[in-house]
Amino acid sequence: MAGLPRRLGHAEEATLGEHLEELRGRLFVILGALGLGTVVAYVFHNQVLNWLNQPLPADHRQLYTFGVAEPFTVTITVSLYAGFVLALPVILWQLWLFFAPAVDPPTERKVLGLALFAVALGAAGVAFGYWVLLPRAVHFLTNYDTQHFKIAIRASSYYNFVVTVLVGIVIVFQTPLVILGLVYLGVLSSRTLRRQRRMGYLITAAIALALPGPDPVTTLLELLPMWLLFEGSIWLAWLFERRPAKTAPASATLGG
Repeated sequence: MAGLPRRLGHAEEATLGEHLEELRGRLFVILGALGLGTVVAYVFHNQVLNWLNQPLPADHRQLYTFGVAEPFTVTITVSLYAGFVLALPVILWQLWLFFAPAVDPPTERKVLGLALFAVALGAAGVAFGYWVLLPRAVHFLTNYDTQHFKIAIRASSYYNFVVTVLVGIVIVFQTPLVILGLVYLGVLSSRTLRRQRRMGYLITAAIALALPGPDPVTTLLELLPMWLLFEGSIWLAWLFERRPAKTAPASATLGG
């Protein structure tokens, strides 16, 4: 059995064939991780489905399917989603190992630090989406106008809704990372962000309206953390800009 692909050193020269061979090996590792993650998720699919159904009201947790094969296809689809989440660390790590040789060591440490920051933000987004956003959104939507509608929740529609909401809120929680990237590139500054704070709030409100969740409760619950993240991003940008300024006088003193 062939071993894992070797990581090239920084600025190490390699032929096109060697790069393609490394890429092929890393793709095999990624596919293997996806397959293994999906199998593990399928083995524990009862627990996964129960976890996903938990935000629903107690009388709606047994979902409807329409068609002979739909219970099986829905289970496989959910297992694929869960398998992708389980395999995501391996996928990101393999992609990073492929591109890392083009990055110098100091920049590599910064990228890894930002990656850990992104993971922490994503985990916070999933926690907020699952324990705060979804239960309130689902409760509102499943109790809306019950005088005229008999609510029957289809399994495939519900799980697609859950995935869409969670992915959307994870993307929202990456706001500080995006703003720090724009500050690093010189597109934005903390002074600009402070001066255009009202415009920033307006833009985040427009994004909240565009996110999944057609009811006002869900929109408000998405908007509040977005405003907090935007405000926190301003202070992070300010701290980020101050770091080089602290080292400049010391280097100037040494040079003098």
